[in-house]
Amino acid sequence: MHPTTTPLRITRRAATLLAGALIAVLAGCGTNDSQSLASGTEADKTKATRSKAAAPPVAPEKAVPVGLPGMPPVLDPKDIYAADRPNKLSPVVRKFPSRVYVPNTNSNTVSVIDPTTYQVVETIPVGVQPQHVVPSWDLKTLWVNNNRGHTLTPINPATGKAGKAVEVHDPYNLYFTPNGRYAVVMASLDRELVFRDPHTMDRKKTVPVSCYGVNHADFSADGRYFVVSCEFSGELLKVDTEKMEVVGQQKLPFKGAMPQDVKISPDGKTFYIADMMAHGVWVLDGEKFTTPRLMPTGKGCHGLYISRDSKEMYIPNRGEGSVSIFDFQQNKLTKKWWLPDGGSPDMGGVSADGKVLWLSGRYDSEVYAIDTKTGKQLARIPVGGGPHGLAVYPQPGRYSLGHTGVFR
Repeated sequence: MHPTTTPLRITRRAATLLAGALIAVLAGCGTNDSQSLASGTEADKTKATRSKAAAPPVAPEKAVPVGLPGMPPVLDPKDIYAADRPNKLSPVVRKFPSRVYVPNTNSNTVSVIDPTTYQVVETIPVGVQPQHVVPSWDLKTLWVNNNRGHTLTPINPATGKAGKAVEVHDPYNLYFTPNGRYAVVMASLDRELVFRDPHTMDRKKTVPVSCYGVNHADFSADGRYFVVSCEFSGELLKVDTEKMEVVGQQKLPFKGAMPQDVKISPDGKTFYIADMMAHGVWVLDGEKFTTPRLMPTGKGCHGLYISRDSKEMYIPNRGEGSVSIFDFQQNKLTKKWWLPDGGSPDMGGVSADGKVLWLSGRYDSEVYAIDTKTGKQLARIPVGGGPHGLAVYPQPGRYSLGHTGVFR
């Protein structure tokens, strides 16, 4: 006999037996309930029926929105300002002296105020027509936007000293992408959004826009897009952050509209846009980017600032010397504070402890300190001509999105 004959017969036979055994097992243990009930005993049928009836339904998985790559995760999906609680300062800024930096557009200077004494302690010469003082994404630098001087002046907030100016054309305002990868210059008169290196300010990509007067913005909760106001043509843009492309554009439904500051709600669902000619705030669904509705606040509505507990938004109306208060939970305006001697409250920010709202008096060469609990004016401080986008620094938060201090 050939030596391979016997093993071959055994292998084939074993395979046949194994196949039969598997078929039997599958017939008795199949996953199809109807087959099991048809072939099992009455006890098996009852057990299978009960098991089937008692099986809990499988809940569908909730879709988790994917944020901009490299962006720090949102601490609380219900409140994107959760990192901005009173005195919750980052280790980066904890030792910085508390100051209020006021860019004087007509004087080409920055007035530095000590908030504990309400006194100007220093005046820093900068470039031509400084518009805003902007905290950098990493919180280490304050950038003064010298709009007509076509430069950015860096200030070291640890020492209060200005550094060498960096050439940047038409820097009306400045923002940073939520992942810190780019600075975004609002080149208002150039009609451009210019994406730059956040440290050297080298130009990386220029995005021409067809609207006129790009100036303020805010980012969606996931950082994937941002909404931009176009002051002089009364329009809004929606920009894809990662692609650096305009993906939406609309004209506001008000003749002579002049949109200014932009701010997103704590729950990340709604954008608010101040309008100084429509005398109110536009309420916009950022995702759908449909036509917004107007919420009247007061003459010359201009800035938007969130309280430290994320419950309210302060809305200065610079044309009438008042501040309107919007309650997020009630979804309505609840109060209005009036400056006792009038004034032109414009841009500003909230103190680190949340107790004081600081606003520049654009037409009155002064700065106002307002108690956020009572609305009482605490101080009225003389500064240079045309004070504009002042920055209160330091403030709580992990990183800065720019403007006068939008922290997350």
